[in-house]
Amino acid sequence: MSVRFAVIADDFTGGLFVASNLEKIGIPALYVCDPGILPSIGDQGVVVVATRLRFMPPAEAVATLDSLTVSLDAIGTEHIFYKYCSTFDSTDEGNIGPCADFLIGKYDQSRLVFGPGYPDLRTYVHEGYMFYKDRLISESIKRFDPISPMNDPDMARVLQRQTAEKVGLLPHRVLHRGSTVAHDYVRDQQDKGVRYFLMDCVDNDDVALGAVIFGGDRVTTGADALAIELASRWEKRQLARQDRPMPLRGQGGEAVLVGSCSEVTLRQRDHFALSNPVLDIDIREAEADALTDRALEWARRRLDAGRAIGFSVAGDPDAVTRAQSMFGVMGAARKAEAILAGIARGLAEKGVRKFVVSGGESSGAIVQALGIQCMQVLAFDELGAGSCISQDDRRISLFLKPGKIGAEDVFSAALEKMRA
Repeated sequence: MSVRFAVIADDFTGGLFVASNLEKIGIPALYVCDPGILPSIGDQGVVVVATRLRFMPPAEAVATLDSLTVSLDAIGTEHIFYKYCSTFDSTDEGNIGPCADFLIGKYDQSRLVFGPGYPDLRTYVHEGYMFYKDRLISESIKRFDPISPMNDPDMARVLQRQTAEKVGLLPHRVLHRGSTVAHDYVRDQQDKGVRYFLMDCVDNDDVALGAVIFGGDRVTTGADALAIELASRWEKRQLARQDRPMPLRGQGGEAVLVGSCSEVTLRQRDHFALSNPVLDIDIREAEADALTDRALEWARRRLDAGRAIGFSVAGDPDAVTRAQSMFGVMGAARKAEAILAGIARGLAEKGVRKFVVSGGESSGAIVQALGIQCMQVLAFDELGAGSCISQDDRRISLFLKPGKIGAEDVFSAALEKMRA
């Protein structure tokens, strides 16, 4: 039993981006939600393991990564890619640095690459500075993120605050001169004590060259673009597309669960509510179990009518601030996720088999609550990534999306795709 290339995704929607783009170019990617099934997966080319590492405290994140890498090593994994958000979502106490420290130590590497950015989604890194939608990330909507506001655009500086290792930059001005110059530059920087290389990501040529330079390392880290490039090089099947038949889908009710508080998601929620009943939940009103019970009673009457229904714990910025002042930043987020997870579990018991979820952390909580161990991910299409089907007898269809992307009508469009 062996795995050629394993992606450890620090949230559920980020892992889906990698898997769906690999499926699009004909590379099957097994999507694992429960690491406990790893010993039974057999030989695999690419495996994406979804976790909830992103917002764990550093010590908990490292312990989780330790356990997971033990399992991956036990099944003969050749390469491990630690994947984080393309915008390097993190706080000063963030866990990307501590997780990297653990990985470079465990696998006794002399260097480690960091490749945030995703040019195809207009997320760039130039001279170490992150640009999101053509603006410095510190001037973009990302500065208002309720959990990890990105107020510092210098990604090398963000990383350096999380590690004692020396962080250096592999800039575009070096990368665009070709592999020989870039290799020499990296060796020279290593001689000067640099072990962590924050790589520029101005365009896909930067990504491709980064894959050439670091592709032979046992462990690499980065965002979607570098993960996809490296995985496709390891599999070497880019020109031999493998179309797979559409998997069977379960039949049952339909629900939209909104956890993200981004402006994009709020517009999507309001658009869906024009044609469908949506319950807005204020997490300050009662305990999580009580709010879950109220929501499921509300759902019971509407599910009988055969309509798609929605639930939202997302509020405007003022509502988010009030909830965070009451429960703390992570306390508010975890309570909201617990409510949505409880609702999803109750809906599944009532026969709902189609779920649209907005928010990476919410997606992870809901998939775990549904008891899904692994999924088949569908190829990237006009909706983007996020379409998947549970590999159990229920055949639950899901569309899991990050909060800040998607067209205004994406919720209805995703449900329509599931009905097809």
